[in-house]
Amino acid sequence: MSAPTSLRAWWAQRSPAAGAAVMATGIVSVGLHLTGYEVLSRVALGLACVAWAVLTAGFGVRLVREPARWRTEAGTPGTLTVVAATTVLGTQFSALGRQTLAAALLALAAVLWPLLLVQVARHWRRHMPGEVFLCCVATQGLAVLGATLAGAEATAWLAHAALALFWLGLVLYGCVLALFDLRQVTDGLGDQWVAGGALAISAFAGSKLVAADSARLYLWNDDDRGVLRAVTVGLLVLDLACYVVLLVAEAVRPRRGYDARRWATVFPLGMTAVAVLSVAAALDAPRLKGPGQVLLWIAVAAWLAVAAGAVAAARAGIRSTAPR
Repeated sequence: MSAPTSLRAWWAQRSPAAGAAVMATGIVSVGLHLTGYEVLSRVALGLACVAWAVLTAGFGVRLVREPARWRTEAGTPGTLTVVAATTVLGTQFSALGRQTLAAALLALAAVLWPLLLVQVARHWRRHMPGEVFLCCVATQGLAVLGATLAGAEATAWLAHAALALFWLGLVLYGCVLALFDLRQVTDGLGDQWVAGGALAISAFAGSKLVAADSARLYLWNDDDRGVLRAVTVGLLVLDLACYVVLLVAEAVRPRRGYDARRWATVFPLGMTAVAVLSVAAALDAPRLKGPGQVLLWIAVAAWLAVAAGAVAAARAGIRSTAPR
């Protein structure tokens, strides 16, 4: 078996949940952009785009060649990383002024979202791992990208659609919270952090909805704006509290060694940093910028550690598929 064949055999074992790596890399790019580290942000964005292209190609190939496997994977929450990763990239492209590309990614995510969400919801059960919160993350990702484009393009209907998705995302969070196995807080291998990441992206969506308003659009009256600001701040506080709880759980019961689910830890770390920075700008709270930057560099350090583990695991996986 040649090296390329070994690589294909190894990649064939990957599931759509690998999209957590794209989400993590993309949100780190967003955070670096918000803090002015443009070169590093572009590098991270490039890596995320390459990984996204490979992820979506694999997703499409499975649909055509292995429909039975595709249907099985489509019923797992991890498949929603395809939607979430697409919206994260679209949000960053919009921030860079590439509104047409961002709109195309929004359209793609919007088509995939209901199809996959319905499949995942049909397989809900009690005592689920942290990836179940991806139902909320994917929905709020659409809200974030929709609100971002609405503000950039002065499109009122898109902002109102994003607002509806924002509230739906919060409802979904409550639904899946009841299904989440709380033992995962101490026993999970990385994806338990998505419980906090869902709160973080919800706060991010709230801040984007607040920021989308302008004299050209006049989206929200004073009462609407007050509710949005209060809910956004409340979500951020809940996210930071969840961050602390999960961090303490990691310290009390360390889980050493690499696991692919650790990408689902990096994304919430980066998402929390971005949420803090975005809320600081949208709600005119400059004191939050310093903590947001600290949280961002924690996320960057986590990304580097998990990336190193992923490279080592990939080498071992490729070697294991080589002829003996």
